Amino acid sequence: MLDDHSTAATAWPAAYPEGYAVVDVETTGLARDDRIVSAAVYRLDARGEVEDHWYTLVNPERDPGPVWIHGLTTDVLEGAPLFGEIAGELSERLDGRVLVAHNAIFDWSMIAREYARADRTAPTRQRLCTIALSKELRLPLPNHKLESLAAHFGVVQQRAHHALDDARVLAEAFRPSLRAAARGGVRLPLLECRPLTEWSNSPATPRIGYQPSYGQSSQGSGPYGQSSWRPSRKRPACPYPNPGRYEVGGQLVQGMRVAFSGDTSVDRELLEDRSIEAGLHVASSVSRLTSLLVTNDPESATSKIVKAQSYGTPVVDEAAFTQLLRDVAPAPSGPGSRSGAASASGAASSPGRGSAPGSSSGRGSSGTGTGTGSSSAVPAPSSE
Repeated sequence: MLDDHSTAATAWPAAYPEGYAVVDVETTGLARDDRIVSAAVYRLDARGEVEDHWYTLVNPERDPGPVWIHGLTTDVLEGAPLFGEIAGELSERLDGRVLVAHNAIFDWSMIAREYARADRTAPTRQRLCTIALSKELRLPLPNHKLESLAAHFGVVQQRAHHALDDARVLAEAFRPSLRAAARGGVRLPLLECRPLTEWSNSPATPRIGYQPSYGQSSQGSGPYGQSSWRPSRKRPACPYPNPGRYEVGGQLVQGMRVAFSGDTSVDRELLEDRSIEAGLHVASSVSRLTSLLVTNDPESATSKIVKAQSYGTPVVDEAAFTQLLRDVAPAPSGPGSRSGAASASGAASSPGRGSAPGSSSGRGSSGTGTGTGSSSAVPAPSSE
């Protein structure tokens, strides 16, 4: 572990958590019905000192997915414990601590789904993404990969995509990051962890190129049944026409197409449900028809944000969007209804309005979940 005694004489921020659980999970894939195949936890004290570590394989009850990435074959995993059998021990290591992970929304989502499948609730209440923390610290990284963060702090990565080594590397990189944040009085980008409470059993989607495992057929039947994560409700089609883009400073209008990108303090599915209930169209991607993109990190280079920049799609942070959801204007009707977005805002649409002075990029709410309700829009390119 790297040594850093520069904060020894500095008062430690009283608001900082009392302990952390640095977590890494390897999975069968990235979708909601994918499963955890291995998990590792490094427990750290309030100042980032390692207390202990733990690692386990997990039988995913299905094909292991990208073996060429995590190296865990069906034969290796067949004798491993099921998640329900290790959930208690994992809970002991997470309880009372902030979950720390690199791209924490992914690790937390996979863990929360596994607990839901096991009819249990994860004890985690807050998470911290080390990507968000590196941005708060303005570290000069070429990208946001774990290997880049590790190289910045001189941490040697021995076995990439092995849960235990990835967790070790992250723990070693998190300690100097935490101390740098303490020295600079940086507010940690903590987000709320809401447990998943709605799930149902359904067959896993067959994958091209993967062979059934553990006695399963291609329809997902087998000795372990057909349990896999699926949203318990299908998204209904939006009954309203798209009135156009959101005008910064105005109201949302029923029928507007809204997309989400990146980590959110409120569970993503809950935000989507609230949007649909308000009469909005939740889109899974960004196009020229998208009315609004919601993100807490408008400076990241996700595909949705890049497309929003190219299309001139308005962007707001989660806090601003939550406020806007409280007062959504009814869908316009009759001739010229697609100009309703401008009329609802009380002003005509004009190129570049979203980039008016005083608008915020939403960085202040990135990772904290306590945004000030600021919003911004990416100026439209001259070709539009």
